[in-house]
Amino acid sequence: MKRLAIAGLAALALMSSAWADGDASAGATVFAQCSACHAVGAGAQNSVGPVLNGVVGRPAGTYPSYRYSSAMRKSGLTWDEATLKQYLKGPDKLVPGSKMAFPGLASDADLANVIAYLKQQKAE
Repeated sequence: MKRLAIAGLAALALMSSAWADGDASAGATVFAQCSACHAVGAGAQNSVGPVLNGVVGRPAGTYPSYRYSSAMRKSGLTWDEATLKQYLKGPDKLVPGSKMAFPGLASDADLANVIAYLKQQKAE
């Protein structure tokens, strides 16, 4: 019985780790919600929102040729995983006055997955 319990705990720990890392393939599906305003990939161009290639690790408000709100330019944020997670849960809560009109992602799995997807989108 103890072995079964230990095996179950080990499996749960592995699943939790996978959720924390995110699934980029599932993130591509989540990103469909973002694609109305943002683009990624070769040839991506600014639209309602800036291009998100290379967003992970980039200082907020710095993508070339995009006109950011004053609030975003002055935010002092860098888009690391923790900041992206907080922002994507409620953009207006982290950066009041931002132009991003998005209610946020409620699911931790969706957040992890879309961040994993964005990590694959390298700066051109």
